[in-house]
Amino acid sequence: MMSHDGLLGELDLHLIGEGRHWDLADCLGAHVVEHNGRQGVRFAVWAPNARSVSVVGDFNGWNEGASPMALRSGGVWEVFVSEARAGHRYKYAIHDAHGHRLPLKADPVARQTENPPATASVVADETPFNWTDDTWMQERAARQAHDAPLSIYEVHFGSWRRQPGEGEAQWRTRGAELIDYVKEMGYTHIELLPITEHPFGGSWGYQTLGLFAPTARYGSPNDFAAFVDACHAAGIGVILDWVPAHFPTDEHGLMRFDGTALYEHEDPQQGYHPDWNTLIYNFGRHEVRNLLLASALEWARRYHVDGLRVDAVASMLYLDYSRKHGEWRPNAYGGRENLEAIAFLRDLNTLVPEHAPGAMVVAEESTAWPGVTAPVHAGGLGFHFKWNMGWMHDTLRYMGYDPIHRRYHHHDMTFGMVYAHTEHFVLPLSHDEVVHGKGSLFGRMPGDEWRKFANLRAYFGFMWGHPGKKLLFMGGDIGQRAEWNHDAQVDWAALADGRHEGLRNVVRDLNAVYRRHPALHASDSLPEGFTWLVGDDIENSVFVFLRCHESDYVLVACNMTPVPREGYRVGVPVGGIWNEILNTDASAYGGSGMGNGGSVEAATEPSHGKPYSLNLSLPPLATLMLTPSGSQGEQ
Repeated sequence: MMSHDGLLGELDLHLIGEGRHWDLADCLGAHVVEHNGRQGVRFAVWAPNARSVSVVGDFNGWNEGASPMALRSGGVWEVFVSEARAGHRYKYAIHDAHGHRLPLKADPVARQTENPPATASVVADETPFNWTDDTWMQERAARQAHDAPLSIYEVHFGSWRRQPGEGEAQWRTRGAELIDYVKEMGYTHIELLPITEHPFGGSWGYQTLGLFAPTARYGSPNDFAAFVDACHAAGIGVILDWVPAHFPTDEHGLMRFDGTALYEHEDPQQGYHPDWNTLIYNFGRHEVRNLLLASALEWARRYHVDGLRVDAVASMLYLDYSRKHGEWRPNAYGGRENLEAIAFLRDLNTLVPEHAPGAMVVAEESTAWPGVTAPVHAGGLGFHFKWNMGWMHDTLRYMGYDPIHRRYHHHDMTFGMVYAHTEHFVLPLSHDEVVHGKGSLFGRMPGDEWRKFANLRAYFGFMWGHPGKKLLFMGGDIGQRAEWNHDAQVDWAALADGRHEGLRNVVRDLNAVYRRHPALHASDSLPEGFTWLVGDDIENSVFVFLRCHESDYVLVACNMTPVPREGYRVGVPVGGIWNEILNTDASAYGGSGMGNGGSVEAATEPSHGKPYSLNLSLPPLATLMLTPSGSQGEQ
């Protein structure tokens, strides 16, 4: 039995029409309700240019004539079906304005879907999850502040770890193992490649269609909520990659949803991504902005996620992104800036902190757009952090050179400090750097086996010492030799080789030092928190800098050649004993064991503008970290 008696309230319809319904998935989509004394499911969908819409599914034998929907104001169609239940699959049968029947469409706001490659939406069981993370949620803002330590482990959940013949991983099983690993390694956050529902696994989630549904590949929506809750219980934050920049052209998806370019632009110069063969959201349409903004809030509020990393922001900001002359349409002022996308991003970064206090939004933005992390009220985009793609490209390029040639590329390691304080940065060694023929991080290091390990250990030391929050893709911390393969798993067997285990121990210990010492994180965004002591020793490829915060000091010294440097004098601000708190060349890590015997006493000999100095032994291809006795992080 079905009914069309005014199911949605007038306020819901009004807010949908205005594009300001932040609880969009509570009214549109499929919901188990009681209506006129009967239990069933209310279906509602926005399709303003359709001639007719009906819902088809398990409850009516997929008969498009069985459950026709009624048109309400603003182009919303609705119907109550008493035979429908939670767990039933469904789609919408839509006839366009000319009466042509379109391919069956999945629900744009479905909270659950069937497991790909199947494409139907599923009526979700919306029984509230029993959260136990009140303390975490109250502390979240401080844990994710600009002065907090953030060390992020980036994960493709389906290929992190698999047992033989297991197939895809599960939130409650592999999820528990992932949490244990992340906690053991000392990371503060897990960042998940997109787990919004996506039809093609080979897109890694970046061609998503189900903006409100956790992918069915890994379990139910409540399974995902349980994973987030367990992360919070372990003191670990959860960041989701979220993709509002584009969507795929699968016929069951958003493309020409009601027979018109409803979600995309009609003009391919505005509505089509040539690089990815995908469509671009029409950010100028308020109902489309509403869909995207409501999705962001859904993850932050319903699933308690702690942050969204917005993919491909540069492609949203520029109308001429990856387009030649004549292939793009200027804005109203003749410029290349996408004014509608800019307004959307500012709305996003205003609404998320307002509706989910303490949650953060991070931009993957690869250009020099000014003020990405500046507040919206100051004319910025309002993101909490920005990925520092320039730092990543420069330093990886440097590390790829044979040490004998590094003197000619010294600036690749120092240039990042020219702009390090212009934004709030994350330093990302992400999945994008270990695919498409680029090789693994380990494979990109030059030299023989010993040098490859030494280079990567030294590079991680430089990265953890450098201003900016840290992000490392899975497999990088164990020196996986092969490129990432989303159909396999991390090469855990490599840890049987003590050199790989040594590299992992370096990352674990770097995380511990990083979290313990405010000097390495609390002043990331402040110029006074960083001082070059030796930034110009081009001939020796040595870099030495001082990180400081209040009474905490950490000296970072990097020797990027295989030649040991004895008697290397470096100025320091305070006297006494300086303890060697980390040495990437330690024998325990697989290094040569050269160093400073655990500590060095400062001499009253000024150097580098400082009243005291240390006479250091710099190991080959290594990074040292030293801190004075009594420093805040050592107390």
